[in-house]
Amino acid sequence: MSTKFTRVALLVAAMACTGWAHANIPISTRSDLGESFVPSPRVAGAMSLGFDAILADYYWLQAVQVVGGDAVVDAATARHVGKLIDVVTTLNPHVSHPYRFAAVWLTHDEELIREGNRLLERAIEYHPDDWRNHFYLGFNHFFYLLDYARAAEALENAMSLPGSPAYLPRLVARLKSQTADIDVAEVFLRELLRSTDDEDARARLQIALDEIEIEYKARHLDRAREAYIELTGRDIARVEDLTRRPGRVLEKLPSPEPDTIPGALARGSVWEIDLETDRIQSSYIGARYEVHYSGADRRRVRESRAADEARRHTTEGEQNDG
Repeated sequence: MSTKFTRVALLVAAMACTGWAHANIPISTRSDLGESFVPSPRVAGAMSLGFDAILADYYWLQAVQVVGGDAVVDAATARHVGKLIDVVTTLNPHVSHPYRFAAVWLTHDEELIREGNRLLERAIEYHPDDWRNHFYLGFNHFFYLLDYARAAEALENAMSLPGSPAYLPRLVARLKSQTADIDVAEVFLRELLRSTDDEDARARLQIALDEIEIEYKARHLDRAREAYIELTGRDIARVEDLTRRPGRVLEKLPSPEPDTIPGALARGSVWEIDLETDRIQSSYIGARYEVHYSGADRRRVRESRAADEARRHTTEGEQNDG
């Protein structure tokens, strides 16, 4: 048999073996095996043999593959991502993007949200000057956990860092008004106004203070409304009823606009009763001074609070029975 024929035969055999091997390679990757195949951070650290950063990159690529190009993932996939990012950031806590990558996906339930927050707190430990980590943490506390005090604390840390959005001071003030009396938000804003020389920032802060001034007036009208109901036994149909006999409780209504606004900038605003919330508000702002949700988000918050209340009553009942 010639050498040439032998080489051709070997080539054909090699190609056949390669084809067979490719046909039998499993389509799924290790990232498809699920969270049970993700080692604990401690085990992964022992496996790395000193090559922590390289192994971290390996698990980071797995996390990206798990999500793929999906716009939405289910809770099981989110837990898988969370475990992978925990390994990644334990092996190499100096990475940056993976922390926020996890926070975006870990939002299906309270357990996952708190796991995302734990990872963000690790991010802050290693990247204290990156405002984005504080911001994501504050957003989770605000939007998902309804913990306005901790949200305000996180965002207050974020707003003092380079690159943070200019709107954060106003948002922090709004959050503070949810958890403490509104004068806390006012003091906070006035201190910011006093300490900044940036004219654009000062203008935004003054707008927030104008909103607080109008909220003070709206709360004054709320108290007058309660007095009117107690006096007459009925509710007002219009805000102006508070100044009309026989149930008049106010001599006149406060201005629905900031007292210091120049006449040339007046908008002709009025006090009105919002049809959706049944609350008194100024048309100057069109809403009360608080964090505002869309209709869907407002329903989500109500449902979440109702569920928390039900759990609390159940726990109290079990404790009383015990």
